[in-house]
Amino acid sequence: MQIPFQPEFFGISINIHLVLEYLAFFIAFRYYVILRRKSKDHINSGNRLSIILGAALGALIGSRLIGILENPLVDFSEENIIQLLNTKTIMGGLFGGLLGVEVAKKIIGEKTSSGDLFVLPIILGIFIGRIGCFLSGINEFTYGNVTTSYFGMDLGDGLQRHPTSLYELVFLIILFIGLQQLHKRANLKNGELFKIFMLLYFGFRFCIEFIKPNVFHVLGLSTIQLLCVICWLYYSPFIYQKLKNAS
Repeated sequence: MQIPFQPEFFGISINIHLVLEYLAFFIAFRYYVILRRKSKDHINSGNRLSIILGAALGALIGSRLIGILENPLVDFSEENIIQLLNTKTIMGGLFGGLLGVEVAKKIIGEKTSSGDLFVLPIILGIFIGRIGCFLSGINEFTYGNVTTSYFGMDLGDGLQRHPTSLYELVFLIILFIGLQQLHKRANLKNGELFKIFMLLYFGFRFCIEFIKPNVFHVLGLSTIQLLCVICWLYYSPFIYQKLKNAS
């Protein structure tokens, strides 16, 4: 199979990344619905819907904003502006969704932690989307730097690059299994599973950004890495409490 993978259906070229992206949303939401039916949700249906809407709006804004900030020095031609407006990133979506949920909960007066039910569906959704990123090769800005390592792959430009999407797929499998077992066996408080997921996933993304060809840096860090630091600071009270309890 050649990458970028661009299948045709009745002579029409299919955007495999877009197809898998929509599929990721659909399957992740259906998985969430199944998990909610099987578990005891302490949040009533009306408030849960408000939280989902807050998450969706926050994710939409966050994904676009961080996507634009990844390359803020671009020439603002009409073509580039359209491309920027179509740029989005899961990292901005996750953190924006987190803030959207917090705002929604403030508005409706909901104090119960709401993130744990979303964890496994989110990981599944990211996994499906990353398959699309990998199959799109250099058509999606998720590829890695040129490398001479054994793991190098031609992603469509004739150069051996780090297949960072594949690295992430492996990580997501480990993360899914690990958090699933942690949720079953560990005595976690409500909301802690989501916090652990955010810290681990953002930690992984912080590290993998060092082997991606980012073009904009502040203090030697990319926009995504700066967002990772902000996430860690946001959860610093949780980290401190866990370290304190472990000592």
